[in-house]
Amino acid sequence: MHSRRSFLGAVCGATAGLMLSKPVFGQGRREVIIDGYRVKVVDFHNHAFIEAVEDVVRGTPLERNIGGPALLTPDRVGVLDEWGIDTAVLSANQYWWYEADRRLAERIIRVQDEGLAEFCAMFPGRFVALSSVALQHPDLAADQLEYAVNELGFKGASVGGHVSGDVPAATNFDPFWERCVELGVPVFIHPNGSSNLVQQGWMDVPGDLGNTIGNPLETTYFLTRLIFDGTFDRFPELRIVGAHGAGYLPSYFGRTDVACRLNLQGLSGGATDCQNELPPREYLRRNILADTMVFSDEGLRHLVAEMGVENVVYGTDIPFGWPDTMDLVLNASFLTNEDKRMILGGNMINLLSLDRDV
Repeated sequence: MHSRRSFLGAVCGATAGLMLSKPVFGQGRREVIIDGYRVKVVDFHNHAFIEAVEDVVRGTPLERNIGGPALLTPDRVGVLDEWGIDTAVLSANQYWWYEADRRLAERIIRVQDEGLAEFCAMFPGRFVALSSVALQHPDLAADQLEYAVNELGFKGASVGGHVSGDVPAATNFDPFWERCVELGVPVFIHPNGSSNLVQQGWMDVPGDLGNTIGNPLETTYFLTRLIFDGTFDRFPELRIVGAHGAGYLPSYFGRTDVACRLNLQGLSGGATDCQNELPPREYLRRNILADTMVFSDEGLRHLVAEMGVENVVYGTDIPFGWPDTMDLVLNASFLTNEDKRMILGGNMINLLSLDRDV
């Protein structure tokens, strides 16, 4: 079980009105109190694998072990209790099933989703799930999402940053995006090392660059394509949550924001083939959300300044051992108490239509 790193038991001395209860691990449930009121904490970035998928892929070219720290077991509840998380939004990642043919992809996602639904039902209120649809078959992905939302009670979808190299911004993916809008659910974009963007062998150096650089790069490319390819214009109500602070997009958005306007003004250096109908910043504020996994006070301040506090949500990447950002939010001098409530849970409660009661 992964314990929470460097968690301060009480921060009211550093930030007025804030307090965390500090139970002994395994003997209680940590609670977050802001200005005297209990805050419901929702973690949108929480990974889970379903072991039964092994049986589905056994004997196929996709045969593999479904293990590792993300294997979903009941002790995940204890992790939530220790970290102070009331509800975790579960999603599978890595998206290796994008290589499956239609029949196999249908079976993989059905077993995966029903396994997630069964687990969520064991712990009412503590877990909800996203369907990791087979996006290589957009019409099937749309149907998988509808089944997951309407029959299993799922709250949205999780997708990778590309499908065998293709970013799902072209119109052939529109059946899936259209269904997301019809169902009124968000999509979580989680990358897998930018294998679609960089030359072979670039990760074979110190620093786990496929993760530290590649993952945010893939997310940045994905979101930028949805802007410049016109996807957000075709589906203005589409909401995408970008993992890891939405990649690099908010960090250097000024260049993205002016790229097409330069051309419109007849200046050199502008892009000539932009399909977006609005200034890029409109989409950053209207269609895109980001999790809090930026790990520094200044990173969080800049994220909120660029995106708006209503578009920043708490995420942990449990169970993969990244530092927690809850204290970052609670101790942020540039956030009001209401801002902190929104980031830690309120924004997700609104977006996913979750119960407000703890």
